Amino acid sequence: MAEAAIRRRGRSGGGAARRAERTGLKIEASKYIERNIPLFNILTDEALEVIESNAEGILEEVGVNFVNNPAALERWRNAGADVDGERVRIPRGLARKLCETAPEKIIQHARNPERTVEIGGNTLVCAPVYGPPFVRDGAGGRRYATMDDFRKFVKLGYMSNWLHHSGGTVCEPTDIAVNKRHLDMLLAHMTLSDKPFMGSVTEPSRAQDSVEMCEILFGKSFVQENVVMTSLININSPMTFDDVMMGALEVYALNNQACVVSPFIVGGAMAPVSVTGTLTQVLAEVLAGVAYSQLIRSGAPVIFGAFVTSIDMNSGAPTFGTPEASQILYGAGQLARRLGLPFRSGGGLCGSKLPDAQAAYETAHTHNAALLGGVNFMLHSCGWLEGGLVSSFEKFVMDADQLGVLHQMARGIAHDENAQALDAIREVGPGGHYLGCAHTQSNFKDAFWRSELLDYKPFETWADEGGRDTQALAAARVEQLLAGYRKPTIEPDIEEALNAYVANKKASMPDSLY
Repeated sequence: MAEAAIRRRGRSGGGAARRAERTGLKIEASKYIERNIPLFNILTDEALEVIESNAEGILEEVGVNFVNNPAALERWRNAGADVDGERVRIPRGLARKLCETAPEKIIQHARNPERTVEIGGNTLVCAPVYGPPFVRDGAGGRRYATMDDFRKFVKLGYMSNWLHHSGGTVCEPTDIAVNKRHLDMLLAHMTLSDKPFMGSVTEPSRAQDSVEMCEILFGKSFVQENVVMTSLININSPMTFDDVMMGALEVYALNNQACVVSPFIVGGAMAPVSVTGTLTQVLAEVLAGVAYSQLIRSGAPVIFGAFVTSIDMNSGAPTFGTPEASQILYGAGQLARRLGLPFRSGGGLCGSKLPDAQAAYETAHTHNAALLGGVNFMLHSCGWLEGGLVSSFEKFVMDADQLGVLHQMARGIAHDENAQALDAIREVGPGGHYLGCAHTQSNFKDAFWRSELLDYKPFETWADEGGRDTQALAAARVEQLLAGYRKPTIEPDIEEALNAYVANKKASMPDSLY
């Protein structure tokens, strides 16, 4: 009896130690995803050629608007476009020809070289939610975001193993003046994380501030010769390029920094209701935007963006995770690859108000489509709620955990000698089991992907621990990650220079709502 009790305690202790090893807090960051699986091509070559021809026809016959931007109109006129007022009609072949100088792949450098990412080809880089003015957590509910919230999201992103990028406006800190908040946001990304990040686009001068802060962080010559920022340039669909976004693009292109040129489309409102019609408009807008970046600087790094969702024809609200949205993502990925450009789309998109079953379903649909559709830069990978109005702390860690599934799927299936497992099959034979065989003992730690969040315990254990649902588990995970956060090392003189730049800039201008 005593010996049996000792054996039982030993097994229990060993299991507890292994669980502690798996769940213990570690500051790790997996390398960006490299796909070893085929992509899903939903469009035939004939369909692609029809869309490409129609898109060039739209640019030539209908044209696009470059508003409040005389310099842009002059650049287009000099390039051979027909400019009538603010309408720019681009002859067939011109935009595509200009796009040829944009690079196929982008290396975005992080201040920690181990976190540097490659965007393009067979890679997938995951970045967090971008832009919501509200935040939500289980304790405080839905409220306007603050700078303290912003810093917490940056810390959570830094602590996530599966998130490769710190992102940009992970929430909109409304307790700081509009004309100054970009400085605090950039400072947080630069000092609280050592992953890559995004620059400001809300006004051209703020883009210039982003470049200058990067010159402090990386060195001026390094910034001019290497990509250290991505930035989101949304097209005002349908087919309108406003001066604020184009002004930011001009700053970044001149300074060799990458821009995601992305139509912002809700199908049925800003684009036709049909998938093919929407893809035609997406391609026309991207062609014009990427071509313009090359007019600014030939060879400027740029990413083919596609943020497309549909509309609920009963309520007028945007919908996410729908079949049509996935079809458009798949098709846009094919078009981007034919252009030879990196591709941005996807994310943990959902329309749900809470991190519930609806949020999980819709997010999973979009995550899987991004993996199979060839997305290279997935913004909104984690934390998105309520159609992008809310950044959720619980959903941030729920989504970030599930990004591990994409890493595992992208590896494909090994077929080397160990994967064939013939020795195990021979050892066990008919009627046996594999739990104790040599192959299982050698491989069990890495055989299966393990969630760091979801509950797989027996019912009795789960009930004894409070019967927590996924949102409650996620809230505990948020607290655990923030409690274990350790600021990455940064050279003191660089941090001091960044703090001084921010302080001087903020002191140089009065607060503004614009």
